[in-house]
This record gives sequence, C-alpha cells and structure tokens, in this order.
Amino acid sequence: MTEFDDREKAFEAKFAMDEQTKFRVEARACKLLGLWIAGQFGISGAAAETYAKEVVGSNLDEPGFGDVYKKVLADAQTKGANLTEQDLTQKMQGFMAEAYKQITAEAA
Repeated sequence: MTEFDDREKAFEAKFAMDEQTKFRVEARACKLLGLWIAGQFGISGAAAETYAKEVVGSNLDEPGFGDVYKKVLADAQTKGANLTEQDLTQKMQGFMAEAYKQITAEAA
C-alpha cells in the first residue's frame, strides 16, 4: 500500500466518524428538545421519554429539523401551547451545543 492509499483510508475513516458524530449530536439535540417540549405540555417521567423518542424519530423523515418542527408545532397546536418555529429554532441551537458537549464528553 502506498502512502497515498493510507492517507485516503484515514480521510475516509475520519469522514465516517464525523458523520456518525453529527448524527448522534442531532439525535441527542432532538431528544433534549422533545424532553423540553414534554415539560411544556405537562408530560413527565416515562411519558416524556416516549415523547422525546417520537421527536427523535420524526427527524428521520427529511434533512434538517423542519420535520421535527412540523411535528412539535402540530402537537403544540393540539395541546393549546403557544410555540413558534422561531422559538423552536432558538431552543434547538442551544440543544445542539449541549448535545455536542455531551457526545464529545462521552467519546473522551
């Protein structure tokens, strides 16, 4: 194997690791958002964990967080909660930062 092949394999491995980390951070941020929303709806305990899993699952529909926001906003409307996409975007930014900290701390 040549040095070029070694470098290429290392680059591919790093890319795969970065993508896996990105996926885990997004999933964790969605879980944190789901738990926060559950609290806003007055849901706690196992029911809150279940709702958070539903929010995480909704992120698999399309790229970005639009699908998550659609689900949460629809649920908020059903529950009579006053949330906007701007509220969710702002919260998600904070949850992404927190999720990144959590995931990188776990990996260390």
